[in-house]
Amino acid sequence: MYHAFSIAETIKTAWNVLKKNFIPLVVYSAISLFINGLVDFFNAFIFVGDDRVSQFSTIIIQMIIQAYLALSFYKLILTLMDREYYEFEFRDIVPSFKMAFNFIVIAFAYAVLISVLLFVNVLIERYIAYNETILATFRIAECGFVLYLLLRSIFCICFIVDDDSLPIESLKQSFEITKDNFFKTLGIFFIIIGVLIAALIPILIVILLSGINQDTGEYIWRLAFYCWFILTFPFVQVIIMVTYRKLVYSHLDVDDDISETI
Repeated sequence: MYHAFSIAETIKTAWNVLKKNFIPLVVYSAISLFINGLVDFFNAFIFVGDDRVSQFSTIIIQMIIQAYLALSFYKLILTLMDREYYEFEFRDIVPSFKMAFNFIVIAFAYAVLISVLLFVNVLIERYIAYNETILATFRIAECGFVLYLLLRSIFCICFIVDDDSLPIESLKQSFEITKDNFFKTLGIFFIIIGVLIAALIPILIVILLSGINQDTGEYIWRLAFYCWFILTFPFVQVIIMVTYRKLVYSHLDVDDDISETI
């Protein structure tokens, strides 16, 4: 392709997007964290019940909230990239019910897939656990398959947000744009892992050197996690969205509009 996908250009563009929109992205991360904490509070003290109906209702509520939070963050990032010089309203970043439903369908499909793989893993451990070589080979193959599937389909949510695609359609689109860029997408994945680890190291060093006692340790760790999440989550999401746009442009073999406006 003439407009080849570049890891270096993607990270550079993502960094520029983050610098120009740091405040709204961090504020949204803090709001998401607050909403998640509020949901956990209601689940612990209000939606209390041991019956399956209560548990199922709690799971559904959490999935809906997570869907809206994730999709609205993606819409926010896309809006900030596409409408850098224009005003936008709050409604522009609110996902539709159809988008949330499609997101939940894909999440449910992945949950079923993981459950099936775990069930198969249990069967293999039970019936051929005596053969460590076969068991280790299967686990490596299983992890490789899941990683491959995730990398090829990770941008399906982006298509749901950007093109209002249906679940199967979005999966096909994600597989299409990553077809010739799998290893570069894998490289982006390792960079994201590196960013998460690098941001965590200073926090761990400060905590370990501060001599925290057991009474306050839990609160300090929680505060450290909140800071880590609020600062790293926006960058990770921006990397994903910029990678998505770059892959789309590369697949269509058109000029990269992002690099022209950042």
